[in-house]
Amino acid sequence: QVQLVESGGGLVQAGGSLRLSCAASGRTLSNDGMGWFRQAPGKEREFVAAISWTGYSTYIEDSVKGRFTISRDNAKNTVYPQMNSLKPEDTAVYYCAADRHRTGSGRYYYSVPHNYDYWGQGTQVTVSS
Repeated sequence: QVQLVESGGGLVQAGGSLRLSCAASGRTLSNDGMGWFRQAPGKEREFVAAISWTGYSTYIEDSVKGRFTISRDNAKNTVYPQMNSLKPEDTAVYYCAADRHRTGSGRYYYSVPHNYDYWGQGTQVTVSS
């Protein structure tokens, strides 16, 4: 049974930073592409960032580009989105997801939730103005 567990969320003032983590149990993530999505109340889940299984390629949604980055530490079986210069509109539940089958590549592929095989339960990020 694969489990993805997000952590690092919380309440932060606008302009602040948070580093989320996504850790896995039950299997290694070192061969999986990893993505992060978020969902605000009343809105659809949207793509935030992704990193290829090698770590060589990263993809960042335009709305957070320049503020968010993503990295991975395969030795720790963990993926980290770093979120800087946070804005109130970044408030959402953030989810990590693992692409085990890797049937595609590129930004569009990673932005499609259907391409992921495992999902975490999410961590709340709230940015106050």
